[in-house]
Amino acid sequence: MNKFVEQLVGRYAVLAPLADPIDQAAELLIRCACNSGKVLTAGNGGSAADADHITGELLKGFVKKRPLPPELKARFAEQGKCGASELAESLQMGIAAVNLGNAQALISAFGNDVNPQAAFAQHLWALARPGDVFIAISTGGNAENIRLALMAARAAGVKSILLTGCKNGVCCEYADVVIAVPERETYKIQELHLPIYHALCMAVEEALYNE
Repeated sequence: MNKFVEQLVGRYAVLAPLADPIDQAAELLIRCACNSGKVLTAGNGGSAADADHITGELLKGFVKKRPLPPELKARFAEQGKCGASELAESLQMGIAAVNLGNAQALISAFGNDVNPQAAFAQHLWALARPGDVFIAISTGGNAENIRLALMAARAAGVKSILLTGCKNGVCCEYADVVIAVPERETYKIQELHLPIYHALCMAVEEALYNE
């Protein structure tokens, strides 16, 4: 079991029964990142903010600084431009990640012209490639736009992880890994989602940037 998953369930005993699916999710994400895949995320309301939080932890250093290796810093120095070497020192290695909810032009246009419930699915369909991973968040597990995005992910050959609560929503039928925290109230579900996705982000970061 991944050490960050072990630490997570050690801190949150209520999550101990979910150690296996959380560990499976970590393995999916590590395999994705190690093979230059990208992580796609989506959620509604507070879960949209969680989806953004996840991508933010992946795109830059999280608990590690992730400095550029010397060969990449050299590419900046070779330009011979003012500030190039300083920029290379500022930049960090990122893990490719996209929050599907952050494309307002697409969401509004597709929603107006075609089907608002399928906007996440359209965005995923345009970007996703086999080897990518989709992290879907639905506290109740019945969000239609999340269900359709999960369906599109499977058709695109993309593995999916669902973060949800214990309501056994319909989305559970569409995800490859379901992490259903043992709460029914939305805010309590979200409170448990955060340490889970932090552990997942740390696991991926450690796998790629073990200093």
